[in-house]
Order: sequence, then structure tokens, then C-alpha cells
Amino acid sequence: MATQTWLWTSLTVALTFILTVVNGNSEGDALFTLRKSLSDPDNVLQSWDPTLVNPCTWFHITCNQDNRVTRLDLGNSNLFGHLVPELGKLEHLQYLELYKNNIQGIIPGELGSLKSLISLDLYNNNISGTIPTSLGRLKSLVFLRLNDNRLTGPIPRELSNVSSLKVVDVSNNDLCGTIPTSGPFEHIPLNNFENNPQLEGPELLGLASYDTNCS
Repeated sequence: MATQTWLWTSLTVALTFILTVVNGNSEGDALFTLRKSLSDPDNVLQSWDPTLVNPCTWFHITCNQDNRVTRLDLGNSNLFGHLVPELGKLEHLQYLELYKNNIQGIIPGELGSLKSLISLDLYNNNISGTIPTSLGRLKSLVFLRLNDNRLTGPIPRELSNVSSLKVVDVSNNDLCGTIPTSGPFEHIPLNNFENNPQLEGPELLGLASYDTNCS
């Protein structure tokens, strides 16, 4: 009986280790895909070695006790390039901080898979395209700061269903349509929407109908 217990314990430990390695490698692969999409003149990503068991020893990465990535802190790092869909594989990620860089391209819809995400800070970049409707699936999201980019299109109404949202800032873009006023948007100050020449509203005040001159 003691031998069986020892074998079971050993198998459990071994399986846990294997899962940790597999998960770590998967997350490391996703992050290294991001690394390959970025130009890094200041070498802030120099420690990102894909041959390591997991990315938890990389600079600017924080992991939990299970060696799963919970934070990506690369704000104000003089990075150039674009975001990658593989970021959506970081299922335990809580903080995605890439503000004040020169990130271009679109926001991948796959970010809507980050079910643990609390903060999405992409402000002060050069991001274009629309705000993905998939961000409405981020039920833990508290901070959404996308200001000072080149975003177009409407503010997704799906975000009105994210009751955890406390801060939304989409100012200084080229958004259109009207400003939502339901759900969390009821308490977002209007200056967090300013300097979007085609954005009208708030919609419930009867100043404009939703999606006016907006596609």
C-alpha cells in the first residue's frame, strides 16, 4: 500500500512538472512570437530566451506560483512593431502594459480570450483599425486605455456588458458613432472620449443616433 501511495505521489509530481513545462513553453512561444514582431533598439527584450523551460525569468514578465504568466510590463520601452494573435494564448494574463511605444497595426481580436485580464493599456502608440468586439468578453477587465492612437470605427456596444470596467479612455483617436451610456459607461467622464472628430453623443441624450456616419 505504501509503495502504491509513493508511486501515485511520484506520478502526480511528474505530471505536474510536465504540465508546467508544456504550459510554460506554450506561453514562452507566444511571447517570443511577440518578440519577433518587435524592433527593440534599446535591448529591453534581451533576456527573452526561448530555450528556457518557461518565460518567468525573463525581464518585464511576472508569473504566478504555478509559473503562468500574469503580467507583461513593456510600457515606455521604445518598441516598434505590431501585436500578435498569439497573445490570446496567455490565459492567466492580468496586465498587458504596452503603452508609450510605437506599436502599429491592429488590436488582435484574440485578446478577447484573455479571461483573466484586468488592465489593457495600449495608449500612446500608433495603433489603427477598430476596437475588437471580442473585448466585450473580458469580464474581469477594469482598465481599458486606448487613447492617443489612430483607432477608427465605433465603440463596441459589447463593452457595455463588462460590469467590472471602471476606466475607459479612447480619447485622441478617429472613432465614430456615438458614446455608449449604459452599464459601466454611465460613470465614464466625457473627456475620456474627446478629440475623436467623428464621435458624437452621448447616445441616450438624443444628440445622435448610433453609428451615424460610422462604419
